[in-house]
Amino acid sequence: MSFNNVIYEKGEVATLTLNRPDISNGFNIPACQEILEVLDNVKSDDSVKILVIKAVGKVFSIGGDLAEMQRAVESDNVESLVEIASLVNKISFAMKKLSKPVIMSVDGAVAGAAANMAVAADFVVASEKAKFIQAFVGVGLAPDAGGLFLMSRAIGTTRAIQLAMTGEGLNAQKALEYGIVYRLCESEKLERTTNQLTKRLLRGSANSYRAIKEMSWKASFEGWEDYTSLELQLQEELAFKEDFKEGIRAFAEKRRPKFSGK
Repeated sequence: MSFNNVIYEKGEVATLTLNRPDISNGFNIPACQEILEVLDNVKSDDSVKILVIKAVGKVFSIGGDLAEMQRAVESDNVESLVEIASLVNKISFAMKKLSKPVIMSVDGAVAGAAANMAVAADFVVASEKAKFIQAFVGVGLAPDAGGLFLMSRAIGTTRAIQLAMTGEGLNAQKALEYGIVYRLCESEKLERTTNQLTKRLLRGSANSYRAIKEMSWKASFEGWEDYTSLELQLQEELAFKEDFKEGIRAFAEKRRPKFSGK
């Protein structure tokens, strides 16, 4: 199975590797579609017991492809960005719904949608170089990929709102304290630490994991579809605001944005 933006390696422990290091593994429409295809394959393949998600390069992912955002703003084609918002939400949903353990193995910055996908994972193994950043407010947006829905349940509503409103990054140690990170290790030990976890999980029953994830969904995540409708409606509204255009232009020009509330 060959893709242009990700690498998929099938096995008992399957791996999905983000492979756009030249643009810091930013999400565009083709990349999102490939990730969803991999998740669908993992779901239907009984030979796969565990999914590990990792990335090529020093940055795990900046979230949305900022170059793509800039092109969309310049060409007045923000509809494509609304589609990406829908796709990253579907990715988080598919990760949370998957009946198999999902491990995210991260090194470097994990920003925007990628930071929220980390909360959708069942386990995050992070190096001390990892940093989780809710970068949306800096460009006049709000969290996508189910961010506030997931974070409110993982770390509490107040903390989730504070991170979303300030755009403050969580270093790896703080993310461990908040419960977002399961295991923290040195960068050179990330693969080994991840492998130790997969070996432990392989000793368990797939039936147990399926039941645990189904019960977890029932207990905490059944309202996802209603939340998604609101998230996408608001993302679309924000994408057409002048503040979003100003945020993207400011990022490209390496200056602070001057938001007008319009």
